[in-house]
This record gives sequence, structure tokens and C-alpha cells, in this order.
Amino acid sequence: MEIFNSIVTWVMKKRIHQIDLFRKYPHDVQEELFQNLISTAKGTEFGKKYGYSDIRSVEQFQERVPVSAYEDLYPYIERVMKGEQNILWPSKIEWFAKSSGTTNARSKFIPVSPESLEGCHYKGGKDMLSIYVNNYPETKLFSGKGLSIGGSHHPNEFNSKTSCGDVSAVIMQNLPIWAEAMRTPPLKVALMDKWEEKIEKMVELTVQENVTSMSGVPTWTYVLLKRILEVTGKKDITEVWPNLELFTHGAVAFGPYRQLFKEIIPSDKMNYLEVYNASEGFFGIQDQRDTQDEMLLMLDYGVYYEFIPMDQLEEEYPKVLKLDQVEVGKNYAILISTNAGLWRYKIGDTVRFTSIGPYRIKISGRTKHFMNAFGEEVIVENAEVAIIKACEATGAIISNFTAAPVYMESGKRGGHEWLIEFEQEPDNLLQFTQVLDNTLREINSDYDAKRQNDIALQEPIVYAAPKGTFMSWLSHKGKLGGQHKVPRLSNTREYLEEILQVSGIGVKS
Repeated sequence: MEIFNSIVTWVMKKRIHQIDLFRKYPHDVQEELFQNLISTAKGTEFGKKYGYSDIRSVEQFQERVPVSAYEDLYPYIERVMKGEQNILWPSKIEWFAKSSGTTNARSKFIPVSPESLEGCHYKGGKDMLSIYVNNYPETKLFSGKGLSIGGSHHPNEFNSKTSCGDVSAVIMQNLPIWAEAMRTPPLKVALMDKWEEKIEKMVELTVQENVTSMSGVPTWTYVLLKRILEVTGKKDITEVWPNLELFTHGAVAFGPYRQLFKEIIPSDKMNYLEVYNASEGFFGIQDQRDTQDEMLLMLDYGVYYEFIPMDQLEEEYPKVLKLDQVEVGKNYAILISTNAGLWRYKIGDTVRFTSIGPYRIKISGRTKHFMNAFGEEVIVENAEVAIIKACEATGAIISNFTAAPVYMESGKRGGHEWLIEFEQEPDNLLQFTQVLDNTLREINSDYDAKRQNDIALQEPIVYAAPKGTFMSWLSHKGKLGGQHKVPRLSNTREYLEEILQVSGIGVKS
């Protein structure tokens, strides 16, 4: 295994030269990619409709092709799901990444072309390993196996010759034999659709392996690790897998979970690597050892990027920026055009650039996940920073949270209610609430202005949810496992009221 580890490490290091190329020439790489996308898709129905054959510049593209939400592209996607081809992209589409999203209950079906699977999702996975071995040249990562928690897939209801499933399931099902041999558990277990049974089977099989890395959503990975400790009776995960050195995580911000993982993986050799891998594509990788939550924007994955400033988001014809027009420190909604036929598509995420030389981003929230009932403009990034500070100040460790407004009524001021499930409760819930509030005031001037003298916003109310509350809610919604996650913030009380009812707290405003 030592020889194998050395060979794979050497191979993985080779890709770093190509990564350096787009770091050095980002705009040239994106321009060439744009031209290739337009040229490849000019014969599709969508390409003919918008005259791709004579588009020569990004400016022409922006003038002709409208910004699209999922609802706008769905009529085309539905036709592809029913078996029509050459609609959005010329290659044959046999897979669809199913995403329930976090803004409504409706599933989204994202086409996955052979080009996007190989040149985006798989390329991202290989680059993640390349960056890691370059940052940690003494790694023994390939002397053991990688544990990954996938979703499941099933035949497409419109066309049984094609399949739909969680993006992780789509990726796993199509892995080459050599890559499948390097992971655990076996595919038939990793892709089980009954979450509770899957966890038990994963525990049974993976504790026998030499696991050196893990990848997955922090919430579901933690559930698995806790169950492993319960079954084995071990104190921490290093007693089960002494060679574990890496957890690659995505889908939700890791900051609020960092202490949670340190409690059960107290190893000083444990490393954490964030990736930005969504149903629509693989977009970012943490490329520096000493930074957290910042990722290099990957520019040669068949994805052309545009950005909408937040003050333009609700405009019918928003001002849209190219990569060379963005500024550090500002929040933008992402638009993508891809080698799977998504054109000027709003993926629903917002990012903040932390650097433009090279381009690094931090995920700051969702375009529909925020609280702004009183002009306070609290975004997910604000909430996560405040939660981390409150935990640090009170010794708390959280496992999940959500928040929503309390709307003004006659003679009553408005406010925010937070429902937090603690793995370890704070020493003092009142102090936790005060630190949360004060941190939000420090980092968000709009929130602070509304909190002045309690004029518009009262001090937030924080409820401690019984353990298992959020899991019960997700189970009730049929969203256990995979990429499913709890909505952090909402401008309505829909989610909060549902979860409060599940928790038994039963508080109504």
C-alpha cells in the first residue's frame, strides 16, 4: 500500500500545473470556455432559438439570452426527461441530479451530461485530491479507503431508460472501477434509499476498513460517526480508524460544526477541506492550508460564470457582471452556463469574493434564505458567524438551527426567533442569546440600526430544541440523508412553525 500511495500521490500532483494556469490567466480561460460552450450548443433547439451560431461575444450573449430560474428552464428539461435530445445540449442525457432544494418542496431535476460528469464533477474530485497532496506531501491518504455517504437513484418516471437521483448517487454509480475500489462502503450499501437501514449497514461494514478519509454533508456524516461510537463503544473515532486524516465537506457551512467534529475526532493530524459541489456542478475547492471557508473558484470545468449584485437581484433586467468586474467583499448571486445545457441559470447561492488574484470565494447564503422583515438584511453568513461566537462564549456545541421573524402586531415590536438543537447546551442560554445578538449588531449595520433602543427589533428569542428535533422534521418531510439540509433562515415562519410543532415546544407567535 505504501508503493500504491506514492504512485497515486505523484499522479495527483501533476494536475496542479493546469490549476496554476487558470489562476494566472482566469479571464482567458473563461473566455475560451465560453466560446466552446456556445459553439457546441449552436445546433440545439435552445441555441437556434437565441442565435448561438452568430454570437461572437459575451455581451451579445447577455443581450440575447435571458437570466433563467429553474422554472424558466423546466419546460426544456421536462422534454429531455421524456426522451427528447439536442434540446439544451447536444450530448445524450441519461442522468438527472435530483435536488429537493431548501426553498420549497418541489424537486428539481438537473441534466447531467457526459461532459459535465467527466469534465466537471469528476474533474473536481481529482483536483480536490491534487490540491490536498500538494498541500500535504507526506499524506498517507491512498494507503486506505475513502468513506462517502451517498444518496440514492431511481428510474426516471417519464423515461425508464434514464435515471434520477441525488448528485452523490449519480457520481458514485458512474465511478470507474479503480475509483470504486478505493472507497467504502460497497455501492449497493452506499446507494440504499432507506436512510436508517443504510446507516446501520454502513456502520457494520466500515468499522472493519482502514478508513483514511471521509466525504459528505457534515450533518449526516456526524450522525454516522456517532452511531459508530455507540455500536463499537469507542471513545472517539481515532480508536476506530487510527489513520483517518481528512474530511472533505460541503453543502452546509462547516463553521458551526467544527467543534462538534473535534469532540469525536481529537486527532492533531486531522484535516478539513471544503468543496463547493452542487447538483449543477463542481465550483470551488479550498486550496490553502491555513484558511477556512474560502475556496478557489474552479474556472476550467465547463462552467461559465456571471454574477448579479445583490441590489439588482429583484430587478426584471438585472445588471450582470463578468468575472473581471467583481469586487472583493461584495455579495453576488451566481449565474452559470454549463456543459450540461444550463444557460444563464440562477443556482440560488450567493458568494462573497475574498480575493481576485486568484479568484477565491466564500459562500454567503442563498438568494431565498435570509431575514429581512424589518430591513435588517440578515444573511446566512451573518447567522453562522454569530452562532459560532455564541458557542465559543458559552461552551455550547450545536447540531442544527433555523431562524425566522416574529412579525409586528398591534402594540408589539417585531423580532427574530431561533430554534437551536444543541449537542452540548450552553452554560447560560441568556448569555448565548446576548452574544448572538451583539455579534449580529457588530457585523450587520442594518440589523444594528433596527435594534437601536428596541425600536423595530426586540432582542432575539432562542429556544433549545430537544435532541433529534431536526432529524424528525426531515424524516417527516421525506428528506433524510443525501444532500438534504435544514433551511437556516427564512423570511416567513413556515419552516419554524413546522419544526416547533415537531419539537413539542409548540410556541406560537
